[in-house]
Amino acid sequence: MTSDLTRVYLPATLAQLAVLRESGELPPPPEAHAVTPALREWYAEGDEEELEYVAFTRAAQSALRLLRHDPKAPRRRVVLCVDLPERSLKMAGLDLGSSQVEVAGKVPLRAVAAIHVDGHDAELAVSAAADVVEEAAAGDPDAQFTVDGAEDHELEWYDPSELDQLIP
Repeated sequence: MTSDLTRVYLPATLAQLAVLRESGELPPPPEAHAVTPALREWYAEGDEEELEYVAFTRAAQSALRLLRHDPKAPRRRVVLCVDLPERSLKMAGLDLGSSQVEVAGKVPLRAVAAIHVDGHDAELAVSAAADVVEEAAAGDPDAQFTVDGAEDHELEWYDPSELDQLIP
């Protein structure tokens, strides 16, 4: 691994994992998260691991939005941890604390360092959260409570070599 690689967290669905397995790549994601200068400045006291957790958690929330817009997808959040060249990334969120980045180009399977997926036990909570994630983002406290319920479930870690086992 070279030093010009940046860890990026991509929200996804199990259906997108099937695309990744079949084609060996994903199209540029509509949203991605990383430890950005804006995130570092906002969370100055955080160490690298804490900052990565914030970016990871935001990608998991973005996965809820993907599920909301794809009612046929199994109700399990997916976050891909990928290592991409710095030159393929552009800051997307300009607000202090933003972790959002744009990824230029397709994401190859070889860039995937880890795959995180909800266990089956999280499906009910994730389904409920996907239904109200936009309302939570708009400030609805009841919806936020529901989203928090999904976040109580830790995503399980898988090696990229286990991709076949994850596809329904």
